Amino acid sequence: MAQIFQNQKHTIIPILLFTLVIQAQYSHQFSKKLSPKSLGLKKQKLTHLHFYYHDIRTTSPPHVVQVAEAATTNTSKTGFGGVSVLDGPLTVGPELTSKIVGKAQGMTASADLNDFGFLFVINYIFTDGKYNGSTLSVLGRNQVLLPVREMPIVGGTGVFRFARGYVLTNTRFFNVSSGDGAFEYNVYVLHY
Repeated sequence: MAQIFQNQKHTIIPILLFTLVIQAQYSHQFSKKLSPKSLGLKKQKLTHLHFYYHDIRTTSPPHVVQVAEAATTNTSKTGFGGVSVLDGPLTVGPELTSKIVGKAQGMTASADLNDFGFLFVINYIFTDGKYNGSTLSVLGRNQVLLPVREMPIVGGTGVFRFARGYVLTNTRFFNVSSGDGAFEYNVYVLHY
């Protein structure tokens, strides 16, 4: 019996060591390749969304508030260094009274010394229909004086998980005195 145990001991120990080495190698793996199907992702599709964002500063509470500025922001011809946060409605039509389909939340920063160019860091949060609870994230430059501006979609959640694409925006209405405005958005997004 002791002889059998000795023979098995020489076989079992290398197998155990091999198993421990393999387990240690894969238990702390940094990355691995996955198929989209393993995450439940189906065929990629292109969706076009059309809505209006309302940038209203004259309501109580306002939808846009400046939260920071540089020492030279007020003397800069472009408001360079001014940072604002926003939480405003997305609607089906250009009127503020039209059906609300979501809201835009994020921040803008005047980031150009010579032109009115803003850094946009915006999440579109959808609250209606099949997109309810889904978001799109936009990060890009918005040159507000151009007739049409393009910004990239860098991600999304929910229906828009793994999203990428772009938005085209134009100014439908802007009141220079109050700063209130309405902006049309055409959104082209690839997602699963």
